[in-house]
Amino acid sequence: MIAVEFIIVLLAIFLGARLGGLGIGFAGGLGVLVLAAIGVKPGTIPFDVISIIMAVIAAISAMQIAGGLDYLVDQTEKLLRKNPKYITILAPIVTYFLTLFAGTGNISLATLPVIAEVAKEQGIKPCRPLSTAVVAAQIGITASPISAAVVYMASVMEDASMVGAGHTVSYLTLLAILLPATFLAIVIMSLIIAWLFNSKLSDDPVYQARLAEGLIELRGSQVKTIKPGAKLSVLLFLLGVVSVVIYAIINSQSLGIVETPLMNTTSAILIIMLSVATFITLFCRVQTDAILNSSTFKAGMSACICILGVAWLGDTFVQHNLEWIKATAGDLIHEHSWMLAVIFFFCSALLYSQAATAKALMPMALALHVTPLTAIASFSAVSGLFILPTYPTLVAAVQMDDTGTTRIGRFVFNHPFFIPGTIAVILAVLFGFLFGGMIL
Repeated sequence: MIAVEFIIVLLAIFLGARLGGLGIGFAGGLGVLVLAAIGVKPGTIPFDVISIIMAVIAAISAMQIAGGLDYLVDQTEKLLRKNPKYITILAPIVTYFLTLFAGTGNISLATLPVIAEVAKEQGIKPCRPLSTAVVAAQIGITASPISAAVVYMASVMEDASMVGAGHTVSYLTLLAILLPATFLAIVIMSLIIAWLFNSKLSDDPVYQARLAEGLIELRGSQVKTIKPGAKLSVLLFLLGVVSVVIYAIINSQSLGIVETPLMNTTSAILIIMLSVATFITLFCRVQTDAILNSSTFKAGMSACICILGVAWLGDTFVQHNLEWIKATAGDLIHEHSWMLAVIFFFCSALLYSQAATAKALMPMALALHVTPLTAIASFSAVSGLFILPTYPTLVAAVQMDDTGTTRIGRFVFNHPFFIPGTIAVILAVLFGFLFGGMIL
């Protein structure tokens, strides 16, 4: 029976990939329907993950309409144009920190055209900095203080009933491991890509063909009009992020400052981010109707639908077969702890979200009694969304490169994001074990 259920899950995911966009979430819901029809009890809907994404996206969308994103992109362009030869290394650092700041990789979408343009001007294949930048944004999710994935992971690691009494790990300790591990991973990954792979644009035959056909355009630096409330909107959002971190610190169980917190971190994020959206709307004179039409809002709400369907489908399958998974994979993971990272890595490509993957599989991992060190170090591996070339930031990078160097091969997996992404994930997990072993 488990084989039939697994085939249904794969078919639903395949259908969703064919439909694209929102279709991934739609097909996930259809998969749950089919599983329920054969007697499988539907799993838990990840409403906490979805609600965090909605609140954060609402604040970012308000910031975008206020001109905050244009201001951040303008600053990014200035940085990249000052050091254009090092764009393959600087681009991922920029998208990594933007993702840490915003809690969503969608913010990197605004920087991709700038990265592609600066690379072309320097005669560098845009696929090199675009691929490292997209991967860095995905891995940055697993270290952002306000991302749904990290907040969920923190709630799990602070729950004594899940990790065992005496083995809980605080929010601050979690960040202390994940921040240096992921940052070092993306920096070293970028250096490896810049060193090992040919980045000379003129050597690419597809580029030469497109150049001969007159399909390549150099736009140069674009003059942007920054709205009066742009800087204020960025400041308000930054204050919101800092407030979330401060609240988590004050209410951390390990510090014991507050014996009984008024609310959990998830509720705090929802309250703070919605408040930030309100302040930006009021003080920066943002029209709320314009927020609904912003590209960030549309992308974020699309992600919520995708997570709703796919994560629900994944949780339904995992929870129904949890005992079989324990019996089959328990000894293997205990003997080879790195196998947990491999499972997270490949499942994330199917579940389409770091938060959804953590939500579906982390309880299973802890039920197998893996150590907190193994769980935290393996957490970065939920960033394997680049394996299949269907994720929005990946697709956008392909579309924004008119040189043709950022292209999907005929075998699906042979695309420029796979090798940088795999290297970065492996390094993040290894550094996770290193720093986790030193801190825990």
